Amino acid sequence: MNALLELDGVDVIFRRDRRTFQALHKVSVALFAGERVGLVGGSGSGKTTMLRTLLGLIRPTAGEVRFEGRRIDGLSDKDLADVRSRVSLVSQDPNASLNPRMKLREIVAEPLRSPWLKAQKGRENVVAEAIRGVGLDVAMLERFPHELSGGQRQRVAIARALVSSPDLLIADEPVSALDVSVRAQVLNLLVEAVRERNLAMLFVSHDLAVVRHLCERVVVVDGGQVVEEGPVEKVFKEPQHKYTQRLLEATLSL
Repeated sequence: MNALLELDGVDVIFRRDRRTFQALHKVSVALFAGERVGLVGGSGSGKTTMLRTLLGLIRPTAGEVRFEGRRIDGLSDKDLADVRSRVSLVSQDPNASLNPRMKLREIVAEPLRSPWLKAQKGRENVVAEAIRGVGLDVAMLERFPHELSGGQRQRVAIARALVSSPDLLIADEPVSALDVSVRAQVLNLLVEAVRERNLAMLFVSHDLAVVRHLCERVVVVDGGQVVEEGPVEKVFKEPQHKYTQRLLEATLSL
């Protein structure tokens, strides 16, 4: 069975001013259809580089990136359009991810412009269904992002990510910029949406408690390498790597 999206033995080396920095070293991670995977690690661990490599924004120095068994690293943006229409991203900061000059109706409908998606008859109905699906009123589609709260903006970002019916949802620290009072609501919304649609999800976070709640499998990254990987309950109960042990100890001490 082919993985939906995977990194296989990937190195990423950045070169600048005659200096080199190895951001990823022999990283192998596979995401399968319908599973929820947590990617955890501290600042500078390599999580962001992994995401950008998976999305085709960074070309690996060595190794391969594959989508459904097909190698995609090195493809042009045009050739990657099919993959990107099937992989959606919810980023960390809804303030930065939503165009302030566009009404919510236009923002949510953006992914439907992809030539790789089937022609959407009744696009207005699809957009309306997406916004209702994240708990917002259809009348809000006529508003601009600045007219919404932080939690509402992130709900709009989730609606935009789901409107194209992707196979994989990548959630990059999706609640870290939100008030504590609305974090649980947004997380529960994500879980419900992923389960209802049987989507694969890669959930990126430094919060192990949230990963334990949302995910089935966890991948721990440190120093640009995968240091531990396995079922969430097993890794949390019997962490093998010292870095994982330190992360868990820090979580328990909060």
